[in-house]
Amino acid sequence: MNRLVFKFASVCFCLFVLFPLEIYARVKLVTMPVRERVEIKLDNEDATLVEEERMVPLVATPQGTEPNQIDFSWANTQIDPDTIVFRILEDENGNGPETEVLSVSYPPGEPSLVWQVASSESGSVRVRISYIIRNLTKEFCYRAVASSDESELTLYKYVRIRNLSNEEFFAGEENGAEISAGTGREMFRPVGLNETKELLIEKFEKMPVVKSYTCSVAEYGYIDRAKNKLKVPMHYVIENAKESNAGTGAFPSGKVRVFVEPDKSKGDSGTSTFLGEDWGAFVPVGDEMRLYLGVAQDISVVRKLDSIEKKKISGNLFEYKVVVKYEIENFKDEPIDLSIRERLAELRGEAGFGSARPVHVTVQPETDLGMPDKKNTSADMLAYTVRLPERDPEKGAEKKVFKLCLLFNNEW
Repeated sequence: MNRLVFKFASVCFCLFVLFPLEIYARVKLVTMPVRERVEIKLDNEDATLVEEERMVPLVATPQGTEPNQIDFSWANTQIDPDTIVFRILEDENGNGPETEVLSVSYPPGEPSLVWQVASSESGSVRVRISYIIRNLTKEFCYRAVASSDESELTLYKYVRIRNLSNEEFFAGEENGAEISAGTGREMFRPVGLNETKELLIEKFEKMPVVKSYTCSVAEYGYIDRAKNKLKVPMHYVIENAKESNAGTGAFPSGKVRVFVEPDKSKGDSGTSTFLGEDWGAFVPVGDEMRLYLGVAQDISVVRKLDSIEKKKISGNLFEYKVVVKYEIENFKDEPIDLSIRERLAELRGEAGFGSARPVHVTVQPETDLGMPDKKNTSADMLAYTVRLPERDPEKGAEKKVFKLCLLFNNEW
């Protein structure tokens, strides 16, 4: 553990014994001052900044006399010695001695620094010592609790602090360190040796949530390749925006544990049901967080290439007309919206043509999926949303057939 003490040579002790009246004011061994304040800044991913303040008593150093020597030691801790900064803070009321840091030195073979400080008079000053410390790390994690009807969600954001730096951080005897994670509120907590603690830094209540269903060969693949049956993953989708009772800052990446509350209207009681966990990506303000819930077993999507027509333009350039057919059945008791996505590069490869050049494609009138979804469509991805009716209790699920017709130009 680091310590801050006055360090006087043994010769000074001998002089004190021989001439006590002359140097009584100069020789005064001070035990380690307790921290008045300590702040842990976890803003950076690669390094943790610690700043601590202590009240240090100094003795007057008239010209020609030996200055105060302040020794800072970090034996067996993970402090980076190249990052240590020592500052003497001015008194808010302008009181206290005038001070000057004369020099700094590294005692050979010791993990310590010694500052020589001159003081106009005897008295206590507040000093701030800053340094980078290793093995004091953070990671973010979340708890998402959806309402029983899955219409809204409460998101709890935590920071998990792991201290393996071989140092403990307290201010005084009971006060904790000021902990700043770079997002959310600041907290005052003690951080002990080899301790891991999880702190709630933000809570977002009544966030509107959408339960989405998506199929995409490129992103999720097949659940049964022999039958051309696609996987249909389910996600909770929430938006990091003020309209969704969030938007105060970015959501850092971290593990998200997802729960759903019991349906009290049906007599359910007890605790929330665990649905699963996902690794949430970094979500800036205005973007969406998608939480994976598993693969839907009651939605069937069969996808196949219905036809491929090749037409020569000139030389080795051709145009290809590709029709993709989807046969979809919804076995749920409520209607749903299904997102259908096609990545054009993979579709060209599947159809047996394509080059490294950017794709040049036009959607043909035979397409009956409606207008593309602007939010999820990009230069290499087409996205559509189709409405699927609920299962009929008597007739069963209705099979819906859709077609996507694309014309690829200037291919070979």
